[in-house]
Amino acid sequence: MYGAYGQVPPQQQYGYHQQQQQQQQPQYAAPAGNHQHQQHQHQQGQQYQYPPHQEQHAQAAAVVEPEGGQQWEQGDVGGIRQPAPTIYVDTQHDDMVHDAQLDYYGTKLATGSSDRTIKVYDVSGDAYTPNATLTGHTGPIYQLSWSHPKYGPLLASASFDRSVLIHREVRPREWTLIKAFVGLHDSSVNSVQFCPHEHGLMACAASSDGRVSVLTHDGADDSWTVEYLSDTPLGVNSACWAPYSVDRIDDGGDDDDGTTAIAMIPSAPRIATGGCDNCVRVWRKDAMTGTWEEEAFVSSDPGMGHKDWVRDVAWAPNVIPGTSVVASCSEDRTVIVWKQGVAGGGEGDVGDAGGKWTPTLLNTFDDPVWRVSWSITGNILAVSSGDSNVTLWKEGLDGSWSTVSRVEDIATTTGGKGGAD
Repeated sequence: MYGAYGQVPPQQQYGYHQQQQQQQQPQYAAPAGNHQHQQHQHQQGQQYQYPPHQEQHAQAAAVVEPEGGQQWEQGDVGGIRQPAPTIYVDTQHDDMVHDAQLDYYGTKLATGSSDRTIKVYDVSGDAYTPNATLTGHTGPIYQLSWSHPKYGPLLASASFDRSVLIHREVRPREWTLIKAFVGLHDSSVNSVQFCPHEHGLMACAASSDGRVSVLTHDGADDSWTVEYLSDTPLGVNSACWAPYSVDRIDDGGDDDDGTTAIAMIPSAPRIATGGCDNCVRVWRKDAMTGTWEEEAFVSSDPGMGHKDWVRDVAWAPNVIPGTSVVASCSEDRTVIVWKQGVAGGGEGDVGDAGGKWTPTLLNTFDDPVWRVSWSITGNILAVSSGDSNVTLWKEGLDGSWSTVSRVEDIATTTGGKGGAD
């Protein structure tokens, strides 16, 4: 299933935590005129700015794919493939919806909003019913992430209030807060994501203070530890985990039958980040030292990367062994697909780490691009842009990308006022 298609809010000011001490309720002011983030980066006192093309009191709604909707087209009518139906969920939020995430099985939908609440819904077919309203944040909630069901129904949330909260459904429609990382960062937390379950119960969070935090749960004593990666002083907008994979290692020995012995070693955890310095970075946890190290990447090379803030990064599921694929989107209106390994690098590249990353421009849009998300099969990329539309893209055999579907703005489909996140 796809992740969220909602727009990510503009980067927050670094002075928020200082100003918050001087006032009990932060002010979230809507912008006047066009979105000029380079200017408001230096303005003082502006606490929060809504994304462009959105109204402060627009009707809050979320677009979800129906259960079993991994097939983006279904049915034949007169020999023509018909698009799968789109479900519009009236979330009943009092303010903008910034993120909407389906759980592993696609049976629960969680939405985060500027009204500082999380709404959870049970989804079955084309129907949905309210499950719970989760509170605890004191600022807009920017991103949500479900854990793998191996660890139960855990939901992490990232907020402008500098914190990450983790809720758990202890029994049907009864939720409890199991961990509150209050003051985790010095500024807005813009992104959070649980890692592949094979690495354990871990999550990463990206912040405007320029750091990425890695939250690790210790099952022995039910404690959590926090590590920080210093990414870019200008602020980090997004962070995502690489899918779990196994490295095939030839140990050089021979078995009794004369065949070469092969060792299968799990790959190290890796994180991709997108920041306000226009760069994409990849971090890898060294198996020997246990420390996080930055890998070589070409996004900062002239003519190779984005020309404006990177709003989102998404690591594709493993499709071709030994190949890593990352999509990034930016304020410069472009989406770039980065490949490393057999399918993306040059001669001698063997995939996972150490190989050369090569970029491919997917498309240049008419508006800034806010979010990118891969299908579970890794062959379809959903792109959410500033025109309030979601487009689905697929790569051809020649390496070029083309649109395969489009999800229109709710205002277009219903004739109503407001947009769908």
